[in-house]
Amino acid sequence: MPFGQDGDAYASLLMNQGSGLKRSPSQKEFQSQARRDAERHLALEMDKLLDTCPEESRPAIGKQFEGYKQLFAQFLEEAGTAAAVDWDDILPPPADAVIPYNQLPNYDPALAREYLDKLVVIKLNGGLGTSMGCQGPKSVISVRNELTFLDLTVRQIEHLNKTYGCDVPLVLMNSFNTDEDTSKVLRKYGNINIKIHTFQQSRYPRINKESLLPIAKTAVVNGDNIENWYPPGHGDIYESFSNSGLLDTFIKQGKEYLFLANIDNQGATVDLRILTLLMNEKNREMVMEVTDKTRADVKGGTLIQYHDKLRLLEIAQVPKWHVDDFKSVSKFKIFNTNNLWIKLDAIKRVVENKSLSMEIIVNNKTLDNGLNVIQLERAVGAAMQNFDNPLGVNVPRSRFLPVKKTQDLLLIMSNLYLLKSGTLGMSPLRQFPSTPIIKLGTHFDKVRDFLKRFASIPNLLELDHLTVSGDVTFGKGVVLKGTVIIIANHGERIDIPPGAILENKIVSGNLRILDH
Repeated sequence: MPFGQDGDAYASLLMNQGSGLKRSPSQKEFQSQARRDAERHLALEMDKLLDTCPEESRPAIGKQFEGYKQLFAQFLEEAGTAAAVDWDDILPPPADAVIPYNQLPNYDPALAREYLDKLVVIKLNGGLGTSMGCQGPKSVISVRNELTFLDLTVRQIEHLNKTYGCDVPLVLMNSFNTDEDTSKVLRKYGNINIKIHTFQQSRYPRINKESLLPIAKTAVVNGDNIENWYPPGHGDIYESFSNSGLLDTFIKQGKEYLFLANIDNQGATVDLRILTLLMNEKNREMVMEVTDKTRADVKGGTLIQYHDKLRLLEIAQVPKWHVDDFKSVSKFKIFNTNNLWIKLDAIKRVVENKSLSMEIIVNNKTLDNGLNVIQLERAVGAAMQNFDNPLGVNVPRSRFLPVKKTQDLLLIMSNLYLLKSGTLGMSPLRQFPSTPIIKLGTHFDKVRDFLKRFASIPNLLELDHLTVSGDVTFGKGVVLKGTVIIIANHGERIDIPPGAILENKIVSGNLRILDH
């Protein structure tokens, strides 16, 4: 029977493994044969898709498709296991595997230029701004003084090069969703003293959850079929960076390390103390910046010791009955900021040797037409186990300042932060280093709606906690202190008047200011 016809049964079989029942030799043989069939049928479909590519793009797309076939084979091998790790084998990282930032060596200004000339900065630029109601790449959302994430990043690198007389290039890893728009935006930086490079991460096909076959019928992407494809997470950077040719180019130029971070993390700037550590200890092939976990970070990946290796544990790998343990702030005290420092020749080694081992994250999605699909993804930090002498550095919270929602945007637009040379720093007028916890309701989800609800951004210097729910607007010059909770029930509206000072207040009901 052709695989496409019995695909439902096979997919069901895959998903129902790991139930604890012992399988007979005949079951194991059936599953092994089913895996081989699935790989063969997937390969045939991928070859058909490749045939639809324009001749000039076929070699590059072919490399990506080969990468997907390997990923799919790994998925089949792992499918149905109860979890990617044995919980009983998890140990805390050794004391010397994660060191506090304040124990790092101070950098020598006389060596700063030499060290910086060995560095490449890569920012992950594959995400769209759709979750915040914006069109195009997330990196072009205005975040401060009409400057975008990308503007701030370029200013940071430009300032670094100017201050130390060095040549640190900026590299953007785009996705097929962001590449064209980003290329247009980059034209405005033509006269800036900074070398900017881009490369595209892979474009992989979404597969039908039942048949485990690609839903795409052509490899040519347009507006009608774009949802048939996806960028496979930032773990794809190793192969994509190598395939782009940039990895070899930088190694030939004498570059030794890359600093990698999400472009929306406004705390992820080049740190000379971490760079100095790497230059002093050349045997370190990866450094992961971690920071202390709070209750807002319970889903973040953490470092563990597992089978004598330091590695990243993500919540997707945790057995369901241990998720609460994973979220425990007392048991797992740190989480991954996704700020990574990696040795370039080590990346070249693991890619060329095909020794890169990373866990797969299976992302189930339902398309607008109701079709259930699977995306196979990997996290960049999961490669830690492949590198020699990896290290965690417990950095200050200030190095983790991501913008995922408009409530994060409110923080960095406020007077809590000062902007200097593209870098945001906590205002010295803030008397304690922690940032306020802010929760904004659905009325504030989209950037456009968010901005309309503030005549000016409130003073947050003394704020601890803010919760806003419902139809709420803020006048000019509002000051928020302590814990402030504002709740407008359905059908009601609250207008916080200009100049209002709210300190440890709960505001509810209907408060509306009308012009007269």
